[in-house]
Amino acid sequence: MRIALALEYDGNHFCGWQTQPEGCGVQNCLELALSNMAGHKIDVVAAGRTDTGVHALSQVVHFDTDTDRPLSAWVRGINANLPIFVRVIWAHAVPDDFHARFSARRRDYQFILYNAPVAPAVMANKASWFHLPLDVEKMAEAAQFLVGEHDFSAFRASECQAKSPIRILYQVDVKKHGDCVVFSFSGNAFLHHQVRNMVGALVYVGKGSFEPDYMQSLLLARDRTKAPPTFSPDGLYLTGVGYEDYWGLPATRRYIQFFTSNDN
Repeated sequence: MRIALALEYDGNHFCGWQTQPEGCGVQNCLELALSNMAGHKIDVVAAGRTDTGVHALSQVVHFDTDTDRPLSAWVRGINANLPIFVRVIWAHAVPDDFHARFSARRRDYQFILYNAPVAPAVMANKASWFHLPLDVEKMAEAAQFLVGEHDFSAFRASECQAKSPIRILYQVDVKKHGDCVVFSFSGNAFLHHQVRNMVGALVYVGKGSFEPDYMQSLLLARDRTKAPPTFSPDGLYLTGVGYEDYWGLPATRRYIQFFTSNDN
């Protein structure tokens, strides 16, 4: 049988999602816990990879097993074998043709940027930091140039292994919540470091180095060397993976929520 899982994890404790020889990937940790519970070796497939330091609120994976357990037991049993900074949110039986990566239709990310003169202590490694004032309205205007189908070569890491730089962004939002600026991205898929590189360029607009149409000029240039440096992974969260309704999955998106009295 094939089972899908939704995961939450703190990326600061791992060297990224993908399995590594030294065993430091989230995948290593999850496969060990699953294999211990199932009584046989289990390999998992994820909706997408996350880099070192990148967090997930809703990473979706699937695996195959002949071990018969109630779905609730898979959640409790796996979590009992995982460190506290990784948790299975739900387990769901799926048809054999379901694929966590290839069946996905969209991915959602959020990036938290703490914008204040002094770096945060409590939010260290959970949010990035920028000390100069940012014009959030101009950043939000600039972000709209990214919406649609584009060649995102200007925002693609040199080590990216994707066959094509063409991606579709369905929605990009930039909003201020107290001292935090939250960037939300939704697209069919993302290139290596694409979100962090887009955030870096938007910050250059926000601090006044460029006007909003700078984002359009970067897209047209299709040249990574003409764009600003890659932003820190701190504050980047995979918040959801979208699938067609006919798979019958539980909710696959878990957005970051802010509860402040001075939201803008």
